[in-house]
Amino acid sequence: MSTPLRSMIRVRMSSHDAHYGGNLVDGARMLGLFGDVATELCILSDGDEGLFRAYDSVEFLAPVYAGDYIEAVGEITSMGNTSRKMKFEARKVIRPRTDINESAADFLDEPIVVCRATGTCVVPKEKQRRVKG
Repeated sequence: MSTPLRSMIRVRMSSHDAHYGGNLVDGARMLGLFGDVATELCILSDGDEGLFRAYDSVEFLAPVYAGDYIEAVGEITSMGNTSRKMKFEARKVIRPRTDINESAADFLDEPIVVCRATGTCVVPKEKQRRVKG
């Protein structure tokens, strides 16, 4: 693979995402975002959604709260016959400033990495529609 395939989505965490006291968002929400990124990467590489097989590692590095904007990025790091190894990173790029008022927010000069993971997706041979080269 000469140029790695990359994907990015940006989502605002809502009060429905808050699972714990203090509007803290469940870490599993980041894994859901990584799953969406992985699906897009499989579509880009193979023309098929593929199947997420396993996470090799997951690190939760900083808290995420309702109102935060999270940017989830991923890239295919290697491709086998049917497997696609990927790495992911979720970054907080905007956070609410309720200390100023209920609608204030700041775009962060330096995004805060909140989660990193690596994993493997599988696209069955018979479902692959893209020519690799």
